Amino acid sequence: TPEEISEDVYACWKAGAAIAHLHMRDDEGHGTMDKEKFRKTVELLRANHPDCDIILNMTTSGDLNATEETRQIHLKELRPEMGSYDCGSMNWMNSGLFINSPKFLEELGKNMQEWNVKPEIEAFDPGMIANAAYYLKKGVLKAPLHFQFCMGCANGIPGSLKNLIFMKETMESLCPGSTWSCFGVGHCALEMLYGAVALGGHIRVGMEDNVVYGKDKDGNKLTDFISIKVRGPLAERCAAFAWKGCKLAAAGDFETITFADDPQRQPGFLIKASDVEFLSPRKAEDAAQAVEGMSASEDAA
Repeated sequence: TPEEISEDVYACWKAGAAIAHLHMRDDEGHGTMDKEKFRKTVELLRANHPDCDIILNMTTSGDLNATEETRQIHLKELRPEMGSYDCGSMNWMNSGLFINSPKFLEELGKNMQEWNVKPEIEAFDPGMIANAAYYLKKGVLKAPLHFQFCMGCANGIPGSLKNLIFMKETMESLCPGSTWSCFGVGHCALEMLYGAVALGGHIRVGMEDNVVYGKDKDGNKLTDFISIKVRGPLAERCAAFAWKGCKLAAAGDFETITFADDPQRQPGFLIKASDVEFLSPRKAEDAAQAVEGMSASEDAA
């Protein structure tokens, strides 16, 4: 519900998330592009949590039965900072068609420029990166572009480190100067997460893509992606890119990215020889304050 989603967004922001990627559900729990659901979610977030400055990224593809109008009207009326831009058509989940016609993509790209909404260019295969390069050349899209590599989706490019490198190199060749983020669906989720860190990219996590991280000692599902340890050789590769910034966030249907040119949005890092733990800025501050408090207590004693 909008009430639940708005509270999840705030919890994610408190945990350190930079961007919330929003999908809506109808009263039966199915995906919907109902603009009033988006509106109510935003109104609740702003009314109940005026301190929250998270970037809102609204989907344009939350219902395969939506019309071209209903896929855009919420962007026009609510003017979020970002919106998804799926740069091509494909078979979807071996059961249907996900249609993004050239006419629709040209219209959406021009409208997003007019409405000052930054496109999140979702690419499910390398051909969609080539499509983005074409629309950039035509002026439908405006540089610098930001890509979301969607790895491991049925009928899209499989999620492997080799394929992620290929997607990154294709983007750099066709759309130089672009930024990128990545997520992996299902069994490839963590490989894509760590691979994006090692390659200097940004990370998207959340309920749309990866439902749980694992289980605790009591068998309870863990959906908190805020603190994930990387051990072994990969830790050294991650540490080498740590200066670029990496932000992981808690559970929810959202994504997170970082901004290398904005130090205020960079998270803290705890780096050891063979162990890297990523912490959000607020969690890092809390940990530092806890240490200071312990020291003060010891001094007083």
